[in-house]
Amino acid sequence: METSAQQEQQQPVAAKIRNLPWVEKYRPQTLNDLISHQDILSTIQKFISEDRLPHLLLYGPPGTGKTSTILACAKQLYKDKEFGSMVLELNASDDRGIDIVRGPILSFASTRTIFKKGFKLVILDEADAMTQDAQNALRRVIEKFTENTRFCLICNYLSKIIPALQSRCTRFRFGPLTPELMVPRLEHVIEEEKVDLSEDGMKALVTLSSGDMRRALNILQSTNMAFGKVTEETVYTCTGHPLKSDIANILDWMLNQDFTTAYRNIMELKTLKGLALHDILTEIHLFVHRVDFPSSVRVHLLAKMADIEYRLSVGTNEKIQLSSLIAAFQVTRDLIVTEA
Repeated sequence: METSAQQEQQQPVAAKIRNLPWVEKYRPQTLNDLISHQDILSTIQKFISEDRLPHLLLYGPPGTGKTSTILACAKQLYKDKEFGSMVLELNASDDRGIDIVRGPILSFASTRTIFKKGFKLVILDEADAMTQDAQNALRRVIEKFTENTRFCLICNYLSKIIPALQSRCTRFRFGPLTPELMVPRLEHVIEEEKVDLSEDGMKALVTLSSGDMRRALNILQSTNMAFGKVTEETVYTCTGHPLKSDIANILDWMLNQDFTTAYRNIMELKTLKGLALHDILTEIHLFVHRVDFPSSVRVHLLAKMADIEYRLSVGTNEKIQLSSLIAAFQVTRDLIVTEA
């Protein structure tokens, strides 16, 4: 009887782990599991082993291991039983005004732990979403309760954290991950989940994620679930990103066809594949650097493309901006002819 009850208890746990998104399922649990920024990790490890952890400020683009690093630190510092009473984790999705700093954060930091030595840990994820007032209030709290509480701020944009807070913390920058670091980790997930992946599929994953591990895993999981096979084409189709062959066609039409034909062909391709002009523009920009244009022509074309990109970010009509892009290439073509 007892064994069947135990089996029943284990089944929901196994199902829960199985149903987790891969991002959470394969989140590093210890500092040794983390794959990147070994210099930062060794420094933090030293702080922990010497019991001299300062206030930390971890910043950098998303998906580079900031939250995973501090959570792994917290797990190393505290046992499971004391984790709840020693660690306070707040995210930008929680209320982040001055009331939170004066309320929960202040009361957590100001209370001492009986029968437990060591300091408490306050993790403020996405701290760049905190209001100016909250950051100013936090400055005083950090100073006042340094004796028994350590603060760790995590953010994407360092410029949104007030200088007074920056000066109270030891700063670490988490840069985008390199393909050399990402590929082995992705291969581990692929092996565990038995994903059917081609070589060009892996290249596409690494290219589209641009150093963001979370994005790479999300693309991998969604492509695998949607198509069952992860190739360059399925990855690009799943993310709605234009294929290299599509970009080559668009460039060919803009440089070699008349305006009406080019506009009609590109509009048809955009509608058929559901492409965004912003993505097309980003990819074409890379091609423009590779194509052998005279320097004066290239400068003119890049300036025009920059204008179109700015107008798209403000939120204008895509059809008009597409016309403008084709027109810029037609003018470029005429300039090349006159220069020749």
